Amino acid sequence: MWDTAAEQTGRTARETRALRPGLVLVVISATQLRLGFVSWSSASLIFGSLQFHRHHRGMTRELTQNKIQKIWIPSKDDKPAMPRKSGGGPHLANPPTVIVMVGLPARGKTYMSRKLTRYLNWVGMPTKVFNVGEYRREAVKHYSSYDFFKSDNKEAVRIREQCALAALRDVKVYLTELGGQVAVFDATNTTRSRRDMILDFGAENGFKIFFIESICEDPTVIATNIMEVKVSCPDYQDCNKTDALEDFQKRIECYRVNYQPLDTDDYDKNLSFIKVIDVGRRFLVNRIQDHIQSRIVYYLMNIHVQPRSIYLCRHGESQHNLQGRLGGDSGLSTRGRKFASALAKFVEEQKLKDLKVWTSQLRRSIQTAEALNVPYEQWKALNEIDAGVCEEMTYEEVRERYPEEFALRDQDKYYYRYPTGESYQDLVQRVEPVIMELERQENVLVICHQAVMRCLLAYFLDKSADEMPYLKCPLHTVLKLTPVAYGCKVESISLNVEAVNTHRDRPEEIKRGPGTLIRRNSVTPLTSHEPTKKPRIDALDDPTIPELTPAPLTFCATTNGSLALTTQNLKRCTTESHDIPQLCQ
Repeated sequence: MWDTAAEQTGRTARETRALRPGLVLVVISATQLRLGFVSWSSASLIFGSLQFHRHHRGMTRELTQNKIQKIWIPSKDDKPAMPRKSGGGPHLANPPTVIVMVGLPARGKTYMSRKLTRYLNWVGMPTKVFNVGEYRREAVKHYSSYDFFKSDNKEAVRIREQCALAALRDVKVYLTELGGQVAVFDATNTTRSRRDMILDFGAENGFKIFFIESICEDPTVIATNIMEVKVSCPDYQDCNKTDALEDFQKRIECYRVNYQPLDTDDYDKNLSFIKVIDVGRRFLVNRIQDHIQSRIVYYLMNIHVQPRSIYLCRHGESQHNLQGRLGGDSGLSTRGRKFASALAKFVEEQKLKDLKVWTSQLRRSIQTAEALNVPYEQWKALNEIDAGVCEEMTYEEVRERYPEEFALRDQDKYYYRYPTGESYQDLVQRVEPVIMELERQENVLVICHQAVMRCLLAYFLDKSADEMPYLKCPLHTVLKLTPVAYGCKVESISLNVEAVNTHRDRPEEIKRGPGTLIRRNSVTPLTSHEPTKKPRIDALDDPTIPELTPAPLTFCATTNGSLALTTQNLKRCTTESHDIPQLCQ
C-alpha cells in the first residue's frame, strides 16, 4: 500500500532524498494529489495519523492531567506517561534535522551556527553544534601552515575526511540516543561530493537535511572577521596577527580552488536551503519543507552584525514588591520613583544614538518609562508571568492555600504552570517576538519584569531551561548586553537606589533528576557534567592515521611537532556562562 515517490515516478535517489519529508503517499488517489485536491503536507499528516492508529489499533488509553504542566497526557498501565523533559515540547512526528553549513572560511558560518543553536535551544528544540574544525584540532597535534588545507595534500585530506565522519557519527548518536532534535554540522562543506555524502548519511538515518550557505566577497567584512575571530583561534596561538592573517587568507584560497556553491537552477534545485549573501544583505530560499526550516529562515533573516547594546532592567520597586505579592498591577513605591529618575539620568549619560525604549503594558513599567521623557513602545508580550489563581498573593499565602501547587513549582520551576496561569515555558513562547525584534534593532532599553527579564537573559547568555528561573535580576540594576563574536558581554550597573530583594533561590533539597538534557549550546558534541569526557576523535573506525611531516614553519609553532592523531590530553572547547570560545576551521 505504501510506496516511495522514487518508485512511483522514477526519480533519482538524490531527488528522492530531497523530497523525502513530503513524499510518503497514501493511496488516497494519485490523481487527487496531482490535481491539488490533497496537498503534500495533508498527505503527510494523513499518513502519520494512519500509522498512529495502525500502531495503537485496539488500544484505549485514558488521559491524565500532568500536575506540573497542567496538560493532558495518555496514561500507560494506569500510570501517566510523562512527556519528554529534554525538549520541553510535545513528541513531534517530524524526524530530526541536520543543518549543514556551506561556505568558504571566514564567512560567518560558525557565528550563524552558534547563534541559531542558541535560539533553537531557547525555544525548546534541543540543538547542538558539531564543529569539524574542533575534531581536526583534536586529531592533529600541531598546526603548521595553510599547506594542510591544500587539495593535493593526500594525508591531510584523509585526516579531514575522517574528522568529518567522526563528527557525523556523533551527530547520529546525539539525534538518536541523546534526545537531540537538531544538529548543526559546522564545516566548509564546499564540494558536491561532501554534500552528497551528508545527504546519503541523512537518508540512511531518516534525518532531514537543510543547508545554509554563507556567501560574502566583501574584503572588508572578511578581513574584519579574520582579525576579530580567526587569528585568536587555537591554530594561531603562537603567531603574530600579521602572519596569522596572511596564512588564513592562503587557507581560504586552498578552499576556493574546489569550491562548488549550491546550484539553485540544476544540481541542487530539489534540496532545502537558504543562501545568506553579504551578511544578510540578500537571501535566496529554496524548498522550505517544514516549520523548523521555516523558523530557521525567519531567524536568519532577522539577525545582523552591526555593533549595538541592549539594556535590560526591571521596573522600579512597586507597592506589591514591598508587600511580597506576586504579579498584580500596582504602581511604583517612593524608591521605585527614585529609581525611575536615576534611570533617566543614566540613559542621558549614555548618549545612545536612536535609542528605542520598550515597556510592558503594566503600570509599574510604564511609570518607570514616563520618567525618561522619551518616546517608548508598550509590548503586551513583556507583561509579567501570569500567576493565575495565585496573582497578588504572597508566597506564604500560596503555601497556605495551595500547598501542593507550592511544592510542585519548587520541583520544576521552568515547566510548572500556575492554575489558569503560565509557566516559564509558556513565557518563552510569548516573548519570542520580542527576541526576534531585538535581533533586528540596534540600541534598545527594555523595561520589564523579573520572569520576563530572566527569559530574555537566558537567550542572550545561552542558559538552560533549568537555570533560567533562578537567574538573578535585581531591582534597580541595569544589565548592559553587548553582542560579540560568539557570545555576549554582560555588564551589571547598579543605580544605587535601595530596593527589596525579590529573588528566591532554588531549594537545596530539590536536585536535578537523572536524564535531564541540559539545553545549552556547545561546540563540544557530548557536553555533560561528568568530570571526564571521551575524546571525540576516538569514534573513528579507520586505522590510525600515520604521522605526517609538516611543511617548514615560518611562524605558528614554537616546536617542530608532527601531525598525528591523539586520543589523550586533547584540548576541549566548551561554553560556560557567556564565555566566548574562539573557533576556526
